[in-house]
Amino acid sequence: MGKFTFIDLFAGIGGFRMALERNGGKCIGFSEINNDAIEYYCRNYNEDKSENFGDITKIKSLPNHDILVGGVPCQSWSIAGRNLGFDDDRGQLWNDTIYLLNQSRPKAFIFENVKGLTDPRNKTALQYILNRIKEAGYSADYFVINSADYGVPQNRVRVYIIGFSDENNFNVFKINHQYSQSKATLADVLGIKRNENNQEGIETDLFGSPISRAKMSLSTTNGFNDYFLFNDLRNGHSTIHSWDILETTPHQKEICLTLLKNRRKSKYGNLDGNPLSLQHFQEIMPNVTQNDIDDLIEKEILKPENYLFKISDYSNENLTKEETIIVSKVKKNIINIDELKADRKFKINKIDIQKTINLLLGKRVLECIEIRYDFKNTKISTGLFGVNRIFLPTSDIFPTLVASDTNDFITTEKIETQNEEDFKKIFIEEIYKKGKYRRITKEEACVIQGLPEDFELPENRAKWMKLVGNSVSVPVIEVLIKSIIDTEVFEMDKDLVC
Repeated sequence: MGKFTFIDLFAGIGGFRMALERNGGKCIGFSEINNDAIEYYCRNYNEDKSENFGDITKIKSLPNHDILVGGVPCQSWSIAGRNLGFDDDRGQLWNDTIYLLNQSRPKAFIFENVKGLTDPRNKTALQYILNRIKEAGYSADYFVINSADYGVPQNRVRVYIIGFSDENNFNVFKINHQYSQSKATLADVLGIKRNENNQEGIETDLFGSPISRAKMSLSTTNGFNDYFLFNDLRNGHSTIHSWDILETTPHQKEICLTLLKNRRKSKYGNLDGNPLSLQHFQEIMPNVTQNDIDDLIEKEILKPENYLFKISDYSNENLTKEETIIVSKVKKNIINIDELKADRKFKINKIDIQKTINLLLGKRVLECIEIRYDFKNTKISTGLFGVNRIFLPTSDIFPTLVASDTNDFITTEKIETQNEEDFKKIFIEEIYKKGKYRRITKEEACVIQGLPEDFELPENRAKWMKLVGNSVSVPVIEVLIKSIIDTEVFEMDKDLVC
């Protein structure tokens, strides 16, 4: 095993360090600014805080080392961020990173980032980064990798930029997948043993039940989806809607399903999901009344939305800049709120459309002439009643761990059934309503990232989730560093050997 030195930029809690030290690396310094990350980095690696170089933007030079590694902060490229790239100050950290790469001249480097960096909208930014690296004298390429393929049960797709100062090492570099650990599953993390007593050659799930593989299933284990999704905007045998949970009549359920099946049709608007008016409902279901709609609003399943507005006489002198922009969108004396939402001008100018509309209604510049109705919960990632997804123990993987935590839960309960209707019914009655589900624990989160179960972290959930969610998956880095070692990049030059 080759011996080498490394510097750990944007170190977090040391996912890079763990992988590199396991493969002969010696850390000669790290850079981190988050106090919790610094505290637990030093605790887990018995490191002195004086070894922290601190804020990367203030580092002028680095000591000699063989490989530079780091997870450059991803907010500028993440789908969850504002997608501003180098227009975001955090995106400038790439410049600081490449500056230190050029200054310190290590033999190799690994930089990690979110997959969003490789999206078409960030093509120019990614090419800029690669060009800067080339200008610094390095041969490099990027690799999109899912942690689930490298031994951990987590759907975590990240981009890794890997480069060498010697083009010969770059030319022979390849990721050796034989170094990847055998795949773990969520059941392994939960400590649920798989069935090993199948004597008849019948394919069974981890509980020993025969597997029935439905062709349309997303599952790889039991013929049904391996998690339940809580939202009102999608449908499927493992989707839980608010009207499945709240007490509703068959007629009310039919109204909700009518909205669900029709809200994405272009005849009702140009958005991905469009509210429907009472008249629209009645065209599809003649027996729907305003009272029916009002009852669903009272149950907080539906919500009313002012949709079309008529403009009255007004004076520009009484309008703010934002209000003037709104009224400038009038067509034949009518304003359609969907057209406002689709207009990028409002996003660029950071105009709160609904707030501005309400101000114009208060000034009687606008008058609402059509009300439509949509689901109250229209953000899929938020879920319903504090739950986004509940994963069954048959699931192979868990979703991406993120710093902000998610509304994702797990259950260790088994569901035995032969049809989709019972699958959903049993889940609601026996698991959801009885509260037989929970969030993953700190120890489970560590294992899902490839960290030791006893890795020391804060007790506060928000704090440890932030640290674990920002970490790299250790097994991925292990495969990468072993593959880099295979190029013999860290071998001593023959003329230096005594």
